[in-house]
Amino acid sequence: MSVVPVIEADVLRRQDPELAEILLGELARQSTTLQLVAAENFSSPAVLAALGSPLANKYAEGYPGARHHGGCEIVDVAERVAVERAKALFGAEHANVQAHSGSSAVLAAYAALLRPGDTVLALGLPYGGHLTHGSPANFSGRWFDFVGYGVDAETGIVDHAQVRSLARLHRPKAIVCGSIAYPRHIDYALFREVADEVGAYLIADAAHPIGLVAGGAAPNPVPYADIVCATTHKVLRGPRGGMLLCGSELAERVDRAVFPFTQGGAQMHTIAAKAVAFGEAATPAFTAYAHQVVANARVLAAGLAGEGFVVTTGGTDTHLITVDPLPLGVDGRAARGQLAAAGLVLDCCPLPHGDSRGLRLGTAAVTTQGMGEGEMATIAALLAGVLRGRVDTRRARDEVRDLVGGFPPYPG
Repeated sequence: MSVVPVIEADVLRRQDPELAEILLGELARQSTTLQLVAAENFSSPAVLAALGSPLANKYAEGYPGARHHGGCEIVDVAERVAVERAKALFGAEHANVQAHSGSSAVLAAYAALLRPGDTVLALGLPYGGHLTHGSPANFSGRWFDFVGYGVDAETGIVDHAQVRSLARLHRPKAIVCGSIAYPRHIDYALFREVADEVGAYLIADAAHPIGLVAGGAAPNPVPYADIVCATTHKVLRGPRGGMLLCGSELAERVDRAVFPFTQGGAQMHTIAAKAVAFGEAATPAFTAYAHQVVANARVLAAGLAGEGFVVTTGGTDTHLITVDPLPLGVDGRAARGQLAAAGLVLDCCPLPHGDSRGLRLGTAAVTTQGMGEGEMATIAALLAGVLRGRVDTRRARDEVRDLVGGFPPYPG
C-alpha cells in the first residue's frame, strides 16, 4: 500500500515545502529505525485516510442527534458507527469515543464518579502507575487524595494482599487498576472483589492492553470494572485518542463528564478513524496479529534475559517488557541514548524497588511490520551488542536499516 495519497506529498510540497519535508522526514525516520516504544504502533493507511478527511472541518459539540451546531447529519452517522463497533468489540453496554486522549478519558472517569478530595487507590508511580494515577504534577494528584499500592519485591507482581489491606484501611471512593509499565495481566476479578468489599468504584485503565483485549490475547476488564478507560492507538493500531466503556447505568454520567465537563467539540475525523480501527480489530487477521504481538514479546524478553538484562517479573504476558540494563554496565537513561543513536528507539521507566531507571520496550509496531520470533532474537542480540560495545553505532544503524528494509511499515 502507498501512503502518498494520505500524505498528499506533492500538494504539500507546492503549498508548504518546509512542512512537507518535515512530514516526509518523519516517515523516513519511522522507516529506517526500529520502533520499540511500547505505546506506539503503525496505523493503517485507511486510518490515516480518515484522519486526513473532510470530517476534520466539522464542528460537532454534543452527541449524535443532540449537537450544538448544524450540518452534523453525516458526522452523527460516523460517531454512531464508532460507538456500535466499540460496544460490539469489547462487549460493553455503552461506549464514549470522544475522549481526545487516554488522560482525557481518565479525567472523565474521575469526573463521572468522584468529587475533589475523594480518596483513590491506584498503583504507585514508582511501580508503573500513570501520571493520572496520582502524580502531584498532574490534575489527579492535585484534586484527589491518592494512596499507592505496589508490587512484590521478589516477583514484581502486584501485591494483592497490600491492595486489600490498603483498601480496608483507607476506604477509597475508587480503585484504579492498570499500568504503563506492568508486563503481566491484571487480575480484574480480584480487584472487583476488593472494590465490592469496601464499597468502591473500580476503574480499569486499560490504555496498554486494550488492543490485546480486542484480539482475544488479554483478559477483558469490561465485565468487572465500572468504567474502562483506554487509548485507541498502541496495540489497537488506531488514531491517537481515548475512549471510555461502561454499563448503561453510568452512560449519562460518563457522557456528561466528557462533554460538556472536560471537553468541547468532538474531533470527528479522529472518531471516524477510531471507527475504522475498531472495524479492523474485529477481523480474524487482527486476532492473529494480537497473539503474534504477545508471542514476539515473550521471545524478545527471553532473548534479553539470555543477554544479561534483568527482566522484571521474569517475562511478559503482554506486548511490553521492562528490563534493567545495569548488568550490562549502563543505566536506563544512558542506555536509551546509546540505543537511539544506533536506530533502536525505546523508553526509560522506573524500576520497582530500585534506584536506577530501566528500559521499557514493546512489540506492537514491529509486529505490525510483519516481524516474527526470529527477528525478535536478532533485536535482543543487537540491543545487547550496542550496550556491551560489541557493535558500534555505525554498524548497528546499518543492521537496523537492513532489518527494517525487509519489513517496511508502509510498503510502496
